[in-house]
Amino acid sequence: QVQLVESGGDLVQPGGSLRLSCAASGFTLDHVAIGWFRQAPGKEREGVLCRSSSDGSTYCADSVKGRFTISRDNAETTVYLQMDNLKPEDTAIYSCAVSFLSRPTKTWEYDYWGQGTQVTVSS
Repeated sequence: QVQLVESGGDLVQPGGSLRLSCAASGFTLDHVAIGWFRQAPGKEREGVLCRSSSDGSTYCADSVKGRFTISRDNAETTVYLQMDNLKPEDTAIYSCAVSFLSRPTKTWEYDYWGQGTQVTVSS
């Protein structure tokens, strides 16, 4: 059974940092891409924020590039999202998802999703 569980969300002040984790079970990360997404209150889910592909390549959207970093530990079947210099507009539910495509960017290109973890950036 494929399962993704996110953790690490919290309340943090502007300028602070968080590291989110996405723990996978029921499959290995060797041949899949993992993406992080977010959905802010009252808004639709955005396109992929950051993505880690099975070939080792990574991608982050311009909106978070330079502040967010994605990494994976295949041995631990966990993907991380390091978020630095957080801003109030980063407040959202963050979710990870798995795709069997090589470099997916759209939500519909992902097949399995976690439940999400809440990140709140506020003073």
